[in-house]
Amino acid sequence: MAARAYTSAVRADAVRRTRDEILDAAIGLAYELERIDLTLDQIARRSGRSIQTLLRHFGSLDSLIDAAVERGTEQVAEERRAPTGDVPHALELLVAHYDSKGRFVLRLLARDEMTVTGPGRLLHRGWVEQVFADAIARSREPVVLTDLLVVATDVYAWKLLRLDRGLTAEEVRQRMSSMVEVLIGGSR
Repeated sequence: MAARAYTSAVRADAVRRTRDEILDAAIGLAYELERIDLTLDQIARRSGRSIQTLLRHFGSLDSLIDAAVERGTEQVAEERRAPTGDVPHALELLVAHYDSKGRFVLRLLARDEMTVTGPGRLLHRGWVEQVFADAIARSREPVVLTDLLVVATDVYAWKLLRLDRGLTAEEVRQRMSSMVEVLIGGSR
């Protein structure tokens, strides 16, 4: 009996690794091509797996893309994770995230790719609620303050400062920090 349990665990681990490699290939390809309308053939080639293997693991291209979006969203959340109240560090992580993935996100937003941008908007609002929890809790108008902090730290704010104005990442972080300080200091 023990040998069978070991074999099942080894097999489950191999299945998980294969799924992870397929998802990582899809995510990497999406970032590289700056789009999510990928084909099974593209993902199969990138992952080194057959189309049949992809279908066996995910059932359909739509299910594979949904799983990749979910995994990518989890990766973004982890990439941006900062302790509550550590605003300088949080903004540093945010600007670094935008520098690495902002152009991709802007392209998706321009195409209204709700599969990705919907969860991304929720993730960003949740990030704001977590990072600025203390200030929001003290606010007379917590929903208004949250909305304003979302705007001040949004990818479009990064775009205006970094891409349109050509500021450095540090200058962008400083500008965002100034906006946040004004909003928190005013404690709407």
